[in-house]
Amino acid sequence: MKSPKERIIETTFQLFARQGYNSTGINQIISEAEVARASFYQYFKSKEDLCVEFLNVRHEYWFGELNNFLAKEKNPKSKIIKAFDFLVYMNEKENFRGCSFLNILSEIPMDNIKILSVIQSHKVDLRNFFLELMNDDILSDHIYMLFESSIIESQLFRSNELIEKSKKIVTNLI
Repeated sequence: MKSPKERIIETTFQLFARQGYNSTGINQIISEAEVARASFYQYFKSKEDLCVEFLNVRHEYWFGELNNFLAKEKNPKSKIIKAFDFLVYMNEKENFRGCSFLNILSEIPMDNIKILSVIQSHKVDLRNFFLELMNDDILSDHIYMLFESSIIESQLFRSNELIEKSKKIVTNLI
């Protein structure tokens, strides 16, 4: 049996994915998570606080999945190439839902520093992931940009075509 907090986070993921951040209300989350209002407010002061926690949980989950997916790869170049296969894997697993962080970014005002900083932190970690593998900031940023744009384009067109093309480009680059 999942705890009320786990049910709230899981329900939040489903609702944000289906209808977006702005169209999802606290009352709907409480109802669909089957938790008491007091339980919700015991864990979260506001929808904004819930969003921050959701993004933090999503960050841990996403990097955990990525690292598990790449665990058998021994050298940095094969990890980078296989990272593009991870995007295909996630698209199949989550039905082209795209990046939770960018999806929410598109819905919040840019002065929402609380949520914006969590999104920026996730992207900095991803950028650093490639930098640590390549040890070349120009090349690693090029790969990062191809990776990020692959996520967006695959969500937009519900297709892995540009992920595969980006993977070929990266293979030639490195």
